[in-house]
Amino acid sequence: MKKYNVAVLGATGAVGREMLKVLAERNFPINTLKCLASPRSVGSKINFAGQELTVELACDEAFEGMDIVLGAVDNKYAKQFAPAIKAAGAVFVDNSSAFRLCDDVPLVIPEINPEDALKNNGIIANPNCSTIIALVAVNAIKELSPIKTIVASTYQAVSGAGAEGLIELENQAKAYVNGGEMVKNVFPYQIAFNLIPQIGGFGENGYTSEEMKMQNEGRKILHLPELKVNCTCVRVPVMRSHSISIALTTERSISVEEAKAAIASAKGCKLVDDPETKAYPMPLDTSDQDLVYVGRIRRDLTNEEFGLTLWCCGDQVRKGAATNAVQIAELLTK
Repeated sequence: MKKYNVAVLGATGAVGREMLKVLAERNFPINTLKCLASPRSVGSKINFAGQELTVELACDEAFEGMDIVLGAVDNKYAKQFAPAIKAAGAVFVDNSSAFRLCDDVPLVIPEINPEDALKNNGIIANPNCSTIIALVAVNAIKELSPIKTIVASTYQAVSGAGAEGLIELENQAKAYVNGGEMVKNVFPYQIAFNLIPQIGGFGENGYTSEEMKMQNEGRKILHLPELKVNCTCVRVPVMRSHSISIALTTERSISVEEAKAAIASAKGCKLVDDPETKAYPMPLDTSDQDLVYVGRIRRDLTNEEFGLTLWCCGDQVRKGAATNAVQIAELLTK
């Protein structure tokens, strides 16, 4: 089997470390592996599959000889390093939003549109975490009939804001119990025992940048340019794994039983739907694994002929980011 020279850009962050973990778990065919990060992390050590790797400086020269670069950095650095990655002849699988809506950059969820990955010009974009989880959940229904509309509400864990989000929730929970001060650095308001109905900046239409990703990215991934999505994104005091409520309409009427059967056999999904035994997806059950759990499938009472409603949960650090990126890389090896 051919082996590949792989670099993880942003290897010391939460998503970068998860990418390394997933590469090892999935036994990715690696020849050499570079861990790249900013100057403050250079020289630190990262464990990979029992080996101790030394973090190197992320610079243009670091990509020479690489075949695949997994990006776990923000838009600024993704744009900065993309030309050097392409010039080195590597394919850049980028987790930022910098290139997602560029016409010449495929936006890929391997369970949905794997063929798009092979049409790359040196960059493949990893979609937004909530977009990945929601679309994996509904793709089986889309295969039965094109989806016309989606109304979604996301309940996004604090880890979506990085490791600092986890620390802030934990510290606030401890402060609440001990009567201490609620220190806010990551989120604009106290997140412990609270909900914050804003993720991203507000646009002129009143929707946040995070909310518009579901429609804009969904259209591209599903190849449904007329898809209409209404989304509300909420930060919730959950450590890990995003939850999403979805109401959708299809061109033809899909029965609840038909939808359940399709989702049960869909790639990347696990049907967890038994009201009698109180079986439904929850963040605690879906953390630190790669399947999207789907349940609470029922008719939409506002559109009983063409509407369905469901609830799904998925680990946004893994399937919503790191695992999806590694799966894209795997497509390139095949």
